[in-house]
Parts: sequence; structure tokens; C-alpha cells
Amino acid sequence: MNEAPLGLLFSILAALIVLSGFFSSSETGMMSLNRYRLKHLQKNQHRGALRAASLLERPDRLIGLILIGNNLVNILAASIATVIAIRLWGDAGVVIASILLTLVLLVFAEITPKTIAALHPEKIAFPASLILKPLMWALYPVVVLVNSVTNGLLHLLGFDPVNGKDEHVSSDELRTIVTEAGRLIPARHRGMLLNILDLEEVTVDDIMVPRNEVSGIDLNDADADILECIQSSTHTRLPVWRDDINNIVGILHMRSASRVLAADGLDREALEREMEKPYFVPESTPLHTQLMNFQQRKNPFAVVVDEYGEVMGLAALEDILEEIVGEFTSNVTESEENIYAQRDGSYIIAGTATVRDINKHLDWELPTDGPKTLSGLILEYLESFPDASAGLTIDRYRLEILELEGNVVKAVRAKLASA
Repeated sequence: MNEAPLGLLFSILAALIVLSGFFSSSETGMMSLNRYRLKHLQKNQHRGALRAASLLERPDRLIGLILIGNNLVNILAASIATVIAIRLWGDAGVVIASILLTLVLLVFAEITPKTIAALHPEKIAFPASLILKPLMWALYPVVVLVNSVTNGLLHLLGFDPVNGKDEHVSSDELRTIVTEAGRLIPARHRGMLLNILDLEEVTVDDIMVPRNEVSGIDLNDADADILECIQSSTHTRLPVWRDDINNIVGILHMRSASRVLAADGLDREALEREMEKPYFVPESTPLHTQLMNFQQRKNPFAVVVDEYGEVMGLAALEDILEEIVGEFTSNVTESEENIYAQRDGSYIIAGTATVRDINKHLDWELPTDGPKTLSGLILEYLESFPDASAGLTIDRYRLEILELEGNVVKAVRAKLASA
């Protein structure tokens, strides 16, 4: 080598620097590949993805191969650079070669190629796999020998280099992936996916129609009252009870309403004959479980009860679907909105409004682990029934009672405490 022309030595050195850059970029590119996109490309039989996935099945061996090649190339480059420097500057060339080669390798063989590979891993990793795959076959004995030593050390330190990587995604991580998807997933679809993930955290009592808002048929009422209830109802199904809502005996589907009407008014026998058997569910049932229950039972309507069997409200399949896709129906007698924005930045909110709806509408964070309605939340924090208007602060929110009716808060002025 001492007698080789300088031009040839410079050419070899340049080629070694390029090879060093190849190994550096290959390592970063292969390790930066999106594993889920890689699986998708594998299913589509993308050749580069298939090669890369094959190499990544044993990342310890892949890293070993790349580092063996990189270190071998760098050592050869250092040797040739030293020979060139000694020819040009004598004994001082050893120091000069070390400094210059370090700078060159850092810029051209490490930082630049690794940065490019990190920004565009697929463009680097897939073509690189064309070389790494046969190289792995050629150097397989050396790679296995080196890895057997390093893996033994890792086992002594308590690590499993083969099965140490968990590629499963938790629901929180999946939520972050969906949120950060940006334009890859339309905003409305992102919202639906996030709502599906939230079904595990929401229970039936969060979406049910509370018992004080339930309209139904009391069999003890007069025929005229029952007929008026049927004729004026805007709901698909009506619960039927005797004496009290806690004694629900059936559910009347409005498609059967014509069959319970006789020439002289109401046919009570037909009414009881057309009733469906009520389906009771616990109030603490998670929505994703209840969704499956509705599907299995082919019954989209349930009576929600507490642990003592008291009726708490009604829940329908439509209510769960609206949790996913948003409200998609409206009644002709739909009640007025529960939240009214004011010019001073505050809001007038009905006491019957649910805490979850308030948080959704205003992007607030009122506590949801207690009472479901704003009235219940206020009374829980006051720990008493106020005789007159009162105010309180819950976390960052200032609430002022505007109207009371008995022991129920009817209207509240709410705003951020700092506003």
C-alpha cells in the first residue's frame, strides 16, 4: 500500500467513506421504519417491505451486520487516510489524518446520511435491503458469532434481545395516533374513531334519558289520557307501566299503535297483547358492552336500573350510535338548547344538562366521576339544598344558581373563574 499511487488511495478512501455512509443510513432507515405501515405494505406484497421485514425479524442480527460492516469500513478508511497523510506530511500526518478523517466521517458518513434516512426511511431502507439481504447471507457465520457474545451479555444484564420489543398499541397510544393523523384521516372520521375508543370509558347511565324526562303509558290512567299519550308521542317506543315507572310491564312499539285502537277508543287487551317484554340493563354497563348486547338480542331499547332495581331511565341503540357519529336525528318537539352563550362570556345552562354534554359543547373539564347533571353536581359540592341563589367554584369554573324549583337547580350562570 505504501507504493500505491496517491490517486488510487484517495479513490479507495472516497469509496470507503461512501460505504460508511451507506451503513450509517441503512441502520437509521431500517430502525425508523413505521412498523404498521411496513405491515400494510407487506400485505400488498411490496418487495422492499418484504425484504426489510425479513431483516427486522431479528433486529439484533441486523444491527450486528451493519455495525460489523461499518466498523470494518471505518478502520480501513482510517488506515488508508494515515498512509496518505504520512506521505504528504510525514510523522505529523498521523495526527492530521485523525482530525481530518473524523470531521469527514462525521459530516459525510454519519450526520448527513443518518439525517436523510431519518427523514425518508422508506427511500433508504428498501433499496438498502437489496444489499443487506445477500450481505447477511455472506457474513452470517460472523454475525451469529458476534451476536452470540453480545446476546449473552444482554441476558446477564436482564434483557431479552429477541423478544424484548412489544409492538402492541394501547388504547391511549391508538388515540394519540388517530389524533396526530392530520390530513391522512378526515376530521370527522378522526372524531368517530376517538368516540369509539371512548365507549369503554362511558357507561349506560351517561347517555340514558333520565326517568324524570321519560314519557310513557300508565295503565291506571283513563283511556283518553293513554290515547293522547300515544297520539302525541314522537318516540318510536313507549314504556308501559302500572302505578309507577318502577313497575314497567312492557314496551309498546308505535308501529303497533293502530292495532290497539278500537272503534270506540282504546282496546286495552290489544295494548297488553302488543307490548314487548322489557329489557333491563344495569346503569354501570359500559357502552361498548351494551352495543354488543343490543346486537345479540336484536333489541335496540333497554330500561336502565340501579343496583336496587329502581328504574333510572331509558337507553336506546340510537343513543349509543350518536355517541360515535354525533346527533343525527331531531324530534319535531325537540327541546330548546340547554346552553346559552352570553355577551359577557358566561353561559346560562339548564340544571338538567348533563356534565358530559357541557364539557363537549364548551370544551370544559367539569368532573364527570360523580353526578351526571349540572344540578346534581352543584348540590353535591354544596352538600345541602340552598334556600336561595348561591354561588360556588368548581375547579376553574364559577357557577351561580339563578333558579331553584324545590330541591332541583333549574338554571345556572357559568363561566371560567378567571374570565
